[in-house]
Amino acid sequence: MADVFSLTFLGTGTSVGVPVIGCGCAVCRSDDPRNRRLRSSVWLQVGALNLLVDSGPDLRQQALRERMGEMDGVLYTHAHLDHVAGFDDLRAFCWRRSEALPMYATASCLASLKQMFGWAFASNNVYQGYVKPDPRVVDGPFYCGPLRVTPLPVEHAAVETIGYKFELPGARSLAYVPDVKRIPPATMDLLRGVDVLVIDALRPAAHETHFSLGEALAAAVDSRAGETWLTHLGHENEHSELTAVLPPGVRVAWDGLQVSLAGVSAGLA
Repeated sequence: MADVFSLTFLGTGTSVGVPVIGCGCAVCRSDDPRNRRLRSSVWLQVGALNLLVDSGPDLRQQALRERMGEMDGVLYTHAHLDHVAGFDDLRAFCWRRSEALPMYATASCLASLKQMFGWAFASNNVYQGYVKPDPRVVDGPFYCGPLRVTPLPVEHAAVETIGYKFELPGARSLAYVPDVKRIPPATMDLLRGVDVLVIDALRPAAHETHFSLGEALAAAVDSRAGETWLTHLGHENEHSELTAVLPPGVRVAWDGLQVSLAGVSAGLA
């Protein structure tokens, strides 16, 4: 097991972030830094291995805040703009690499990335300062170094979407599902018993393409996760107020939160 296995929440917000442009609600005006949410993304550190899940439009700000200097791979959940629009900022992680940067995604997501950022995937992309992608199709479990990664297909709007399950011998397992409206039975079977679940919980009220708070809590129960963190949160969620009504074992994530996955799970009170 790696001495370091950690999850850092780079962003925990919805597609428009929090505060929302032009909004004067109490959450958008809040002085609590936990109510300031950049677009959802996470950073995994496994020993010396650094992995990014999604490259949203706030990547530059997130990378500077966390002093991220190197990246060994990027995993994509889907091709919505709030998860891919920071693609060009990945060049900062290519400057000191002699090899192309591995990018893991479904075939449909990679096709969208190639359409959006064709210059990066072009055969004549030889300039050292550009992003150099090494596209890798996700169609089943794979390894990033010692880390076993399993795709978790879910339903979210009309675009093919996956979450990821991460497993390292001797460490806590992690499932990251930031955008979801329905979890198919086969995917829930993969989630059951996971030590740490990170799940979409957009707002208390129902939404057409995202879990509501109630749906997220039901999924946490069904998964039998040892620990659950809520993410992809809109400005309908005030951090302290939401925390106060959550059941044991469920907490609200915030930007910059780091969760250690090394060692045996102790659960949350």
